[in-house]
Amino acid sequence: MRVLVTGGVRSGKSRHAESLLVGESAVRYVAPGPVRDDADWQERIAAHRARRPASWTTVETGDLAGALATDEAVLVDCLGTWLTRLVDDAGMWDATMPDLAAYVDGAVDRGVEALSVAGGTVVLVTNEVGMGVVPEHRSGRVFRDLLGSVNQRFGAACDEVHLVVAGRVLRL
Repeated sequence: MRVLVTGGVRSGKSRHAESLLVGESAVRYVAPGPVRDDADWQERIAAHRARRPASWTTVETGDLAGALATDEAVLVDCLGTWLTRLVDDAGMWDATMPDLAAYVDGAVDRGVEALSVAGGTVVLVTNEVGMGVVPEHRSGRVFRDLLGSVNQRFGAACDEVHLVVAGRVLRL
């Protein structure tokens, strides 16, 4: 089973994603975002860790395809932070959109392929960013556009897509 869980910030999507894996004996929790050392970020990480069972292992990596190469159940939280890390690590925020889109598409191709052969249940969390205002800055518009494409590609590769709004889940 492959499930993409999407929704806005603080919608309850991570909590819902975690609930989908409650019955699994072992879960690989993949944190693919950039490494940050600010206090707010560390507080968010601590809150997420406190909710998870002790039997879950945490893997902090930007290698999404590699993280999916397991027979364990996998929870990836989240594709938005993975995309940020991907573009950050490549130093491509100022690249032309065609170059940047091609670079991201290659990484998504590898991720979708790994998803298709993953041995256990996979739950992917992502942000729904297409329902708000048009960002003022180029980097915000680039991120929104790229994440929209990432979400479409992974959504198409999943068996189910769940939209979480105000803690309520709508199975699409």
